[in-house]
Amino acid sequence: MRKRVACLHAHYSNIDYIESALAPYDIEFIHFVDPGLMYRVTHDERFNTEDAQNKVKEQIEWMAQCNVDGILITCTNYIALLRVDELSIPVPIIKIDEPYFETICNRSDPQIILFSNPATVAGTMERLHQYAELQQKSLNVEVMVIYNTFELFMKGQKQEYNQQISKFLQKMIKEDKIISVAQLSMVAAAQEVEQMTAKRIINPLDTLISSLVNQLKIDRKS
Repeated sequence: MRKRVACLHAHYSNIDYIESALAPYDIEFIHFVDPGLMYRVTHDERFNTEDAQNKVKEQIEWMAQCNVDGILITCTNYIALLRVDELSIPVPIIKIDEPYFETICNRSDPQIILFSNPATVAGTMERLHQYAELQQKSLNVEVMVIYNTFELFMKGQKQEYNQQISKFLQKMIKEDKIISVAQLSMVAAAQEVEQMTAKRIINPLDTLISSLVNQLKIDRKS
């Protein structure tokens, strides 16, 4: 039976990543895109953390009323603001970063986690360390930011953005460390470099697919 999933994104470009990755499965998506929340969090001093948390709670509760089997949140900053204990909704909430965190925590070798958007680093790493502590795992990770690239993505210059990320990744894979990218916007470049070099680059989209399919018991299309 087809499953319906509501998705909350901070940027419209995430829609294509999710739709394409899960195209083989019998699933219908309802997408909600709200870039305004993160803009206000980073630029409006009058808009505090409690205001942001209340907005996310209101959005998730609204989405849950759309006759869905699950809710997927693709923005790590939204996830960091979510207070699950204050929600009383009947559908499961899938956080894109948790399967990614699980993969990272299951590797003991030195790792480098790459970001292009500096604004997502603090929230993502805080959640990663919390997750590792709950799982009683020790982390051996280094964070690196590919500066002056995310602006290209936000301006819609995706080809230039992917080229910059790809160029950086090709340098990094020469390091004797596990490499991962922490943002959906970086997935296309990571997959391209993987194909060119045959070296795995962990990304949150690949780790999400099996988790989402298993959690919601989604069938493949016949």
